[in-house]
Formats: sequence, structure tokens, C-alpha cells
Amino acid sequence: MASTEKRKELEDYLKGLNVETVCEEHPEVFTVEAMMPYVQHLAGAHSKNLFLKDKKKKCLWLVTILHNRQVNLNDLAKKLGAGSGNLRFADEGIMMEKLNVGQGCVTPLALFYDKQGDVKFVLDSNFVDGGHEIIYFHPMTNSATMGIKPVDFLHFVKETGHEPIIVNFD
Repeated sequence: MASTEKRKELEDYLKGLNVETVCEEHPEVFTVEAMMPYVQHLAGAHSKNLFLKDKKKKCLWLVTILHNRQVNLNDLAKKLGAGSGNLRFADEGIMMEKLNVGQGCVTPLALFYDKQGDVKFVLDSNFVDGGHEIIYFHPMTNSATMGIKPVDFLHFVKETGHEPIIVNFD
């Protein structure tokens, strides 16, 4: 399925939840650093997303943090009870299977494809506690950035059957 069709499915899903969004189109980007020149004028919190696996427990984790944060995977594994050294980046095939997105397009907005609830969602506490009016994610494509109110985003996440694990990365 093309990214435009996936984006349309997402937009329809959000409309069904009465969630309003704003979108900024930009050239295709594969890193946060490449994206920021196109979206830095947008007030709010921009995201960086990591799709990880726990090599011992076979858990999958989608971690969404502020775009300018660095994550130590060993420290994160300890916070999540995964054990030091057990978190690794999951391969693109698993990401496609579970979230229907490929490299450069990882987004928590893809959680609506995870019907089985196989992916655990970890959210930087700053997205909900940081006083941001709008938070931004890719809308199933890396050629746009979608803004959504934090309260609407949390409503969306819960409607997908996921309970966010809120983590303080400060």
C-alpha cells in the first residue's frame, strides 16, 4: 500500500475520533536532522521515534522522544525492565509487519495498524507534561509532518488499544 493511501487511512481514522490535525508538507526526509529545517517554524514539540526489540523477552517497543534528545539504550532498557544490553533496533521487516511503515517513517500514529497490541508504546513525558499546544509526528509518510493536540494524541493512542508508558527522559 502506498504511503498516500496509508496517510488517508490515518486521516480517516483520526476524523472518526473527532481529532483535528494540521499538516506541513515537506520533501522526503530520513532523519530528524534533515526534517527540522522544514518544520522548525512550527511551535510545539517535534518527535524522534525508535522502533526497538528486546532480544530476551522478544518484546517490541516504539519509543517516541523529543526530537533533540539522545537515548542511551542501556539506560532505557533498565527503565523498562528489559535488562541492560537487551534493547536493539528492530529490522524494517518487523516494522512493516506490525506498523505498516518503513525506514524513516516510524511514527506513533502507525499504532492503529497494531491490531494485536504487539508493540509497547513508550512516550517521553515532555509530550504530555511540557505545556505544548501541539505535538508533531509523521503521518505514515516522511514527506509531511502532522500536528495534533496532546490530549487528542493520548485519546488516539488509547483508542488503538495501547496504554502509553510515560517515561521521564530528563
